[in-house]
Amino acid sequence: MKWSTRAASLAGAAVAALAARDLLQREHALLRNFPVLGRARYLLESIGPELRQYIVAGNDEERPFTRDQRRWVYASAKKENNYFGFGTDNDLEFTRGYPIIKHRTFGRAVPTSTPAAGEEVRLPVAKVLGAARGRARAFRPPSLVNISGMSFGSLSGKAVEALNRGAALAGCMQNTGEGGLSPYHRNGGDVIFQLGTAYFGCRDEQGRFSLPRLKDVVAGAPVRALEIKLSQGAKPSLGGLLPGAKVSAEIAATRGITPGRDCVSPSRHAEFTDCDSLLDWVELLAAETGLPVGIKSAVGDLDFWVELADLMRDTGRGVDFITIDGGEGGTGAAPLIFSDSVSLPFQLGFSRVYTVFAERDLQDSIVFAGAGKLGLPDNAVVAFALGCDMINVGREAMLAIGCVQAQKCHTDTCPTGVATQNAWLARGLDPTLKSVRVANYIQTLRRDLIKVAEACGVEHPGLIDTDAVEILDGRTASTPLREVYGYRPGWGLPSTTDRADIVRIMTAAAPQGGSATPSATAQG
Repeated sequence: MKWSTRAASLAGAAVAALAARDLLQREHALLRNFPVLGRARYLLESIGPELRQYIVAGNDEERPFTRDQRRWVYASAKKENNYFGFGTDNDLEFTRGYPIIKHRTFGRAVPTSTPAAGEEVRLPVAKVLGAARGRARAFRPPSLVNISGMSFGSLSGKAVEALNRGAALAGCMQNTGEGGLSPYHRNGGDVIFQLGTAYFGCRDEQGRFSLPRLKDVVAGAPVRALEIKLSQGAKPSLGGLLPGAKVSAEIAATRGITPGRDCVSPSRHAEFTDCDSLLDWVELLAAETGLPVGIKSAVGDLDFWVELADLMRDTGRGVDFITIDGGEGGTGAAPLIFSDSVSLPFQLGFSRVYTVFAERDLQDSIVFAGAGKLGLPDNAVVAFALGCDMINVGREAMLAIGCVQAQKCHTDTCPTGVATQNAWLARGLDPTLKSVRVANYIQTLRRDLIKVAEACGVEHPGLIDTDAVEILDGRTASTPLREVYGYRPGWGLPSTTDRADIVRIMTAAAPQGGSATPSATAQG
């Protein structure tokens, strides 16, 4: 019998066996009714995200990030041409809620007219973090774009290393996430140490918070601030579980847990039970470490924020920064109902929290940070107009180091080695190369932000106010951002002193541009 005939016979036998199995099984009616052929449906379903990304979806349809948005991040990270031709393909005329940034014909700031204008601008934050409460290690964050909290364990070690090296190159900070400070966070980039409900990296043998261990971590690493994580946008009020099979010796050492055992993060903190005890703990951490201390939270019920603001106003205790995470933010894994429907989206949540503090005249003493798809210039500009002082980028930074939005984060099968602990998959990620790409992306985002700020007539994105943005109500009407969220005049801007300081810093670091040489008539 020829080889080809034998192969055909074997293939036929395999198909016949598969058909017999489909006919006899009772779990799937589709396969029982359409043996073998019905399997095409499951195949197409399994590769549906990839088909929609590369074949079916339009440039502005795919979610969480559209093809245009991903292309902009990828091109920025590789220093390729990230411009778009022929005009927008977004539906400006009929899309309600679309933000429009209003440029000024004659503004205080004048952009420079050079091809590389803005590319080397570091864009420091307009406020000094911790200064309002006299923290011993208060500082002005050197970049208003920083890398959001993504834990080692959720991300591979190589991905964390790439992000930290990139943070060092870009002169920004990296948040550790709640998984502790790993060796991969120690590659030159400054970090914000996040304290989650399980106190990974600063807990004792019984899993309780340990202040001495926290002080050891702070003393042995470039930690610039502490962030107490209350909740995150994609899964508020939920704890977490890292299965024992994924708890390697390296992850166990970083988190202070037992290798091979399920790792559970509670849904609540044990060190405080209300706003009053939260502020006591904040002041304890700040006094013992000298570091600025803040909180990160999604936004739901406003009673918490009202009570917190009232206590800060009445007692003098307080957080140094507040990070608001929008419901559109990312996560490694969450129940669909939580990622889809629990917690407010960023703009609604942030504006409500900012209003609570501004009504009590506390906004100038707090550095406000935002997260949740803010690594795109248009979203970031609206965030700054609403009162953000800095933004954190998570999934956008992942895209910059190779993520293809396969949405396999929860399966440990990330094909690019970013969100997995699979050693074979992670080996494909080169931290040295990818660090340059994430730095390029951050620098490009800052460049675009400074260009937009100058188009609005101001020297810094933090000086863009709510009157500079309008929200379309359809084709024939729009509403200023200030009216949409009920802001009073001056809300969303730093204090007069902080504005003067940042203008002085920006004009010294980035000389203003100018026009062509005027004619004799104009000079006369």
